[in-house]
Amino acid sequence: MLSRFDTIDRLGYHVNTLFPSTIHIKAGVNKLATIASGFALSNGVKLPCIGLGTWQIPEEKTLLATLSSAIKLGYRHFDTAHIYGNERTIAKAIEMSGLPRSEFFITTKLWNADRGHRPAIDAFNASIKAFGLEYIDLFLMQWPAAKGEPMTWQSINSGTWRAFEELYEGGLVRSIGVSNFLVHHLVPLLAKAKIAPMVNQLEIHPGYTQMSTVQFCQEHGIQAVAWSPLGRGALLRHPAVCEIADRIGVKPSQVILRWCLQHGIAAVPKSLNVEHQRQNADLFSFELSDADMERLDTLPTACFSGLDPDHVTF
Repeated sequence: MLSRFDTIDRLGYHVNTLFPSTIHIKAGVNKLATIASGFALSNGVKLPCIGLGTWQIPEEKTLLATLSSAIKLGYRHFDTAHIYGNERTIAKAIEMSGLPRSEFFITTKLWNADRGHRPAIDAFNASIKAFGLEYIDLFLMQWPAAKGEPMTWQSINSGTWRAFEELYEGGLVRSIGVSNFLVHHLVPLLAKAKIAPMVNQLEIHPGYTQMSTVQFCQEHGIQAVAWSPLGRGALLRHPAVCEIADRIGVKPSQVILRWCLQHGIAAVPKSLNVEHQRQNADLFSFELSDADMERLDTLPTACFSGLDPDHVTF
């Protein structure tokens, strides 16, 4: 018999929709001292708990200034994708910082047009050439193939994943993962994978928690990372978020990012504003109560992008 927190995923997989207890996760979060502190992936690689998203940051001069200020504030994780067209600028910012390459964690992603074994390898080679780097820290399959007959899209995802495994075994990438994979995408992939994904990057925030997928990932050693954790800025005006922020004396963005961390979820918010970058990095002098966590966990759907991986048109 299913409890009220249980559900059946779209292809019939039984999942639980209640976040696991935050108590044991809090203990781990309390060991994090800065945004460069990491969650350990299944292979031992440390993923900085807060990074900087770079989608749609305009031209090179703006992006360089954004990255420069972020680096000075302690950001070391930069999230991009080959389709963003800014890989070389990110590498340039790292070089200009004067810091060793090893201090940074670079995530990039495979676009949908490059799915398949050989196309994925070619796309990765183009990406690493654009960076001008010797290795990438994390390579993600940006969206699952999910259209048509399940056996067809499952085969596409598995064939693409074989390329990821080969790149990882060849030492060109330190960790591999997926993005926007729900439980019914993950189960068939895991069944055929030689190496399980180490990361799943998802749209996650209060009002769109994706609890069942996050719990599945945590149970299978897959680190969840939140993209658009601030709901593209709209969540910063949500009454519940604002009330909690005012009561404990922090900014709404800090409440949301702290919520992520206390659930063991890393996040990659985007901000061009130096003060906002500073606020997004200042997450370790307070914590959210269990009551506030539950309140945020149970918000009605809010600020969802509308990008459902089973129905996106790109």
